[in-house]
Amino acid sequence: MKPRKRPPGNKNIIGNKVVALRQAKHMKQKDFLARLQTLGMDISPTSLSRLEGQYRLVQDYEVVALAEALDITVEELLKQKK
Repeated sequence: MKPRKRPPGNKNIIGNKVVALRQAKHMKQKDFLARLQTLGMDISPTSLSRLEGQYRLVQDYEVVALAEALDITVEELLKQKK
């Protein structure tokens, strides 16, 4: 994946965590997309990139699918660092 040219946006609070967890699991974006699609979340590569860059709002049902695809709870995905 190419490094981002712009700083993170402010449209969601989970984008950075999704990227970190996905990379920690050694999952490429295309593999993650396929996993999301098997869970019923139809999302394009561009939309996922915008979500991870925090340039896109995240729907509530998407938060559930993202957490499931990353094998974590929704609470863990939404938890903010203090």
